[in-house]
Amino acid sequence: MRVLLKDIAEIQTGVFAKPNVDGNVVCLQANDFDESGNHLGFWAPTISGDNLHSKHFLNKGDVLFAAKGNKNFAAVRNHSLPLAVASTSFFVIRLLRADILPEYVKWFLNQPDTIQRLKSEAKGTSIPSISKNSLEQVEIPLIPLDKQNLILKIDHLRMIQKELLQKIASLKDQLIQQQIIKSLNL
Repeated sequence: MRVLLKDIAEIQTGVFAKPNVDGNVVCLQANDFDESGNHLGFWAPTISGDNLHSKHFLNKGDVLFAAKGNKNFAAVRNHSLPLAVASTSFFVIRLLRADILPEYVKWFLNQPDTIQRLKSEAKGTSIPSISKNSLEQVEIPLIPLDKQNLILKIDHLRMIQKELLQKIASLKDQLIQQQIIKSLNL
């Protein structure tokens, strides 16, 4: 069974807030993440939360979707994140059901086919932007939690394999370079 994202989640835009050197809230930007939606690890309060509505503060499990620009991805709000909001580059997806994992939604939204479909509907020429309506219309397969967890485990192992293969290729390259240099010193 497939469900529309709008039927299982509340979707809102990120907030616009001016930077404040005395800020007490982290304002997440698209460049805080890699293309897979992994946070690059730097948390610096950059805005004041005094004039922000409580609905804009991110909760554990909120899914962020970078909808503006050429770098589109989904990320899940990390539990270790300090008080934070998402910038206007993001849509914040707050799931309404307990039978769908935020990480599974992130995984599904980051699939090349999903990203490609959303990009094909983007508006704007210099800075393409994916609309809220396009995001709401994404159909997500609703599968049992154990299968969602299995998909996430397999994907995690796939990423580990990818990293190991890249490391092996790099080490092989270094070895070949060393052998070439060594042969020149004969």
